[in-house]
Amino acid sequence: MSQCKHPRVRIVSRDEESEFVECLECAEIFESSEFKDMTIEETKLSDEL
Repeated sequence: MSQCKHPRVRIVSRDEESEFVECLECAEIFESSEFKDMTIEETKLSDEL
């Protein structure tokens, strides 16, 4: 089973310090800063190949 790359997300909660998003493909919920980190890591990996 391949890991979801979270191509589409929506904001589900936001407060002064954090923002949570939900992947519309796999329904995983995570902090938006984690999503940004995932994108950065994915970019680094594809650049190394």
